[in-house]
Amino acid sequence: MPARPELIRPADDAIAAAMSRALTALALMILALGDGEHTLNLVAERTDDTFVRGQADLSTGTDPVRLTVLDEDDYAVLRTLLVFALEGSTVRSAVLVATTAAEPYPRACGWTVRGGWLHPMDTADLRQAVTPCPGVPAVRREAYRAPALPRITDTDEESPRG
Repeated sequence: MPARPELIRPADDAIAAAMSRALTALALMILALGDGEHTLNLVAERTDDTFVRGQADLSTGTDPVRLTVLDEDDYAVLRTLLVFALEGSTVRSAVLVATTAAEPYPRACGWTVRGGWLHPMDTADLRQAVTPCPGVPAVRREAYRAPALPRITDTDEESPRG
């Protein structure tokens, strides 16, 4: 049986750039999701043929503005996985799904990582991903198209806004 391919550590500047993009993406995502109780799930396939996942629960509000992370360690793991997914040299593919508590069913949207950024996931693929397996007790989720997250580059961040 062949050995797993070895992961090669990305350069520090690539990690720093991906960290900046990850923090921007998370902020834009939280704003797009709006007020409520959200669960973020990230699943990534690494280049060594293994899968890794992270999950974090958040509570957000706008009046007053608040962000509560229910478990800092879970959020740190999710954020780190997102950094490496966006950097791309050690991750083949990754999907991030956000589930928002809602009545009568929780709502879910998702993004795939391509080209160092998060892109809305195809709704049919998302619906298939969040549908419980037959005979397995699970909460049904309503799938909807994730909002597009504008990609802000370092140049955009340094330029004056009009």
